[in-house]
Amino acid sequence: MRGKDFERLHSILMADKEEMNGASKAAALADFRRVAEEYFETDGELKLEIVREKRGAEVTLRIPVRRIKNFTRLN
Repeated sequence: MRGKDFERLHSILMADKEEMNGASKAAALADFRRVAEEYFETDGELKLEIVREKRGAEVTLRIPVRRIKNFTRLN
């Protein structure tokens, strides 16, 4: 396999590696929610956005919150 066929196959395989399937996205959101709820009182659905770029991707996580939980040190 040479030339354009190789380049096409390579780009398909790379794109497949960069996409997040539904099960992975659901698992990531569940993990992010669990951690976020340790620090915030969440209010609604978390949103995960992945934008592909030349050398990878940019991931944005949106977490609607009602309040921030602060830790108090007990002596």
